[in-house]
Amino acid sequence: MSYSTTAISDQYDIAKELTCYLQSTAIEISLVNMDTIECQYGAHYTARQYLYQLLSGKLSVLEVTLSLPLDSSVAKIEAARLATLKVATVWQKRQNKQSETATHVVLVMDIHLTDDNRENENGISDDQKYKNQRVKHYFGARYFMEQLVLDTNDSVQRLQVFSWHDWHSILEALQAPCELWRFLDYHLDQLENAINGQVSSFETETALVTQFLNRPALFTPAIVLDNALIKYNIQDEPNPALTSMTLAYKNQSVTVQMYHQHLQQAAHLWSQLSAQMIEASREKHIGNDDKAVLANEVTHWQQQLLDESLFSRHELVRTLYKHPKQEPRLQQTGYVVHQHSYESLGRHYVLIFYGQDAEGHNGKKTIQPNLSKIAQDVAIRLPIAELHHVIVLGIDFIKEAEDTFIDIDLWIQPVNAMTQRERQLTKQLQQFKKQTLK
Repeated sequence: MSYSTTAISDQYDIAKELTCYLQSTAIEISLVNMDTIECQYGAHYTARQYLYQLLSGKLSVLEVTLSLPLDSSVAKIEAARLATLKVATVWQKRQNKQSETATHVVLVMDIHLTDDNRENENGISDDQKYKNQRVKHYFGARYFMEQLVLDTNDSVQRLQVFSWHDWHSILEALQAPCELWRFLDYHLDQLENAINGQVSSFETETALVTQFLNRPALFTPAIVLDNALIKYNIQDEPNPALTSMTLAYKNQSVTVQMYHQHLQQAAHLWSQLSAQMIEASREKHIGNDDKAVLANEVTHWQQQLLDESLFSRHELVRTLYKHPKQEPRLQQTGYVVHQHSYESLGRHYVLIFYGQDAEGHNGKKTIQPNLSKIAQDVAIRLPIAELHHVIVLGIDFIKEAEDTFIDIDLWIQPVNAMTQRERQLTKQLQQFKKQTLK
C-alpha cells in the first residue's frame, strides 16, 4: 500500500444533491475501543453518521476522521487504519442487529497528518507553520481479501469501505443519487465475488466506478422503462438515443467517450436547473405561514427532480436544447412536449414552451396561473397505473443582447394510485362534465 499526502481544500463540492435526502443533522458517534488506538498511535478521531432516505432505499454513511502525528511512518498509518476499520466494522454489525432499516451502509475513512505545534521561535502563534495534510489512500478488492477479511455470507455485515478521496471521486463521477445506489449494489457484488472467488476484480474503487459507467448495463433501467412506455402506448417505438447509446457501449465504440461527456454535462446542467426551479418556487411561497409545511413540500419537490438517472437527465436537457432549433412559428406561438422519466415509470413531465406573445394561448400570462390545473388534467388522462407524480415545467427562453437565459416555472402534482378502471371512469366523468358545461 502506497500513500501520498495532499493539502486540504474547502473548494470541493460535497454531494449537494444528497443533502435534500438527509433525515437529520449529523450524529456524533463514539466508537468502542478507539481510546486504546488513540493512545497507541498518538491519534485523535471523530466519527459522524449521516442517514439518508433515498427514493431507492436507506443509506447510512459513517465518516471517520483519523488524525495522526505528522511524522507517522507508512507502517504506522497502515496499522492505525486497520485497527480503526476493525472497530468501525464491529460498531456497524451491532447497529444492524439493533435495526435492519439501512439497506446500504458505507464507511468513509479520512486520514490526516497533523502537527499541533503552532508556536514559532519567538513563542508567537504562527498558523502558516501549522501543518494539516490529508492522506490519499485506497483499498481495492485485494485489501479485503488479505488484510480485512469480511464475512460475505453474513447478511448483517454489509459494510462498504472507501477512502475520503475515492468516495468523493465516486460522487463526482456518478452525479445522481439513483446512480450512486446502483453503484453500491455493483460494488458489493464485485467485492463478494472477489472474496469468494479469491480473484481481485478491481484495484481501486475509482477504477471500479469507471468500469461501472462504461457498461451497457448502465442503460438497463431505462430500457425496461422504455419498453413499459411502449406497452402503455405512450410512445410508438424505442427511444433512438437510448438504442444508439446502448449499442455503442455494448460494442465499445469510439463514440462512447462522446456519449459519456454528454451524459455528464446534461446531469450537471439538470442539477443546476433543478436548484434554480426550487429556489424560485420557494420565493413564490415565502409568505406561507406554516414554515414546516413549506420546507417539507420544497424538499419533496427537490427529491422528485433529482431522482433522475444520467440518461433521464440527458433526455430532459436534450428536449430543452431542441427549442432554439424549432420552427420560428412554433417559437412564436409556443408548444407542449410530453417527456417521461427514464428512472421512474410513475413520473411524467409536461414541458410547456411559452410563446413569445405573452397574451397568447400558450403565453406565460395564460399558462403560468394554471400549472396545477394542467398537472391534474394530465394525471387523469395518462393511462399509466403506476403514475405517482406529474411535473409541469413552464419554460421561457429570454434573450438579452447576445445571451439567452432559461426561466422555468415549476409545479409538481402528486397522484394517488388508481386502477386502470378507476382512471378510465375518472376520464369519462371529466368529459361528461365538459359536455354538460357546453
